[in-house]
Amino acid sequence: MTADAFESRDVSDLIRANRDNWDARTPIHVNSAFYGLGEVDGGIEWFADFEWADIGDLTGRDVLHLQCHLGTETLAFAERGAAHTAGLDFSGAAIEEARRIAERAGREVRYVQADVYDAVTALDGRRFDVLYTGKGALHYLPDLGRWAETAASLLRPGGFLYLVEFHPVLHALGSVPTPGEQFLRLRQDYLGGRGAQRVEVAHTYTDGPPLAEATTCYEWRHGLGDIVTALLAAGLTVDLLRETDLLPWPRFDGMERTAQGWWRLTDEHPKIPLMFALRARAAG
Repeated sequence: MTADAFESRDVSDLIRANRDNWDARTPIHVNSAFYGLGEVDGGIEWFADFEWADIGDLTGRDVLHLQCHLGTETLAFAERGAAHTAGLDFSGAAIEEARRIAERAGREVRYVQADVYDAVTALDGRRFDVLYTGKGALHYLPDLGRWAETAASLLRPGGFLYLVEFHPVLHALGSVPTPGEQFLRLRQDYLGGRGAQRVEVAHTYTDGPPLAEATTCYEWRHGLGDIVTALLAAGLTVDLLRETDLLPWPRFDGMERTAQGWWRLTDEHPKIPLMFALRARAAG
């Protein structure tokens, strides 16, 4: 993966390119060992222990997973007792696969294909107790303010958004390693403000063959301050913000596996944030 120049083209064209890119990624992901679909113990451990502690009991609650991709995480909410679970993603190919995966698992999950900014209309104005999103989602969104307003409109009074996302520091280091790289080195922007960055993706982040088409995607950088400010401006109250040195896969050489199955840098490296979690509540 290479990050190239910043683009100033019409945003709708960039989002369309991203949708095509994720449609092309989907069959590779479905057949990858990374996702481990169809295997009893396949794939990665999607949730850190702190996530379930932060989210709390889901029994009887309605949960929406924004930018859900294959729904591998979405299913967990149904398994943990949510009364109604829904997933939304802009990739038609991913939504089709998510529906198949849920059917095979015997879980009732409603999956909707729509851009996240169109979620309120696509979900017929339904509101939820919990919104979940993250792990590679926000940097595909050009407008954080509109995203936060959409989230606020999807929440019931007293409900909350729970965001678990790769830290801007990790993005600045590069979420995919440079071959032969041995040291932590800032290679990309931490802060936003320069528009969409064109990224050429020969291989996706999973194992499997290279993309045969639609290899270009576009990303937008968002600092922590931008994210928190957008949510506050949308009328939500941030009551939790944690930074962690954990990752669900070994991004850097020499990372050690934790007892839970996630990964962290060893003591020889600086202790830096690689992910963060944020909870923002609607007035209730």
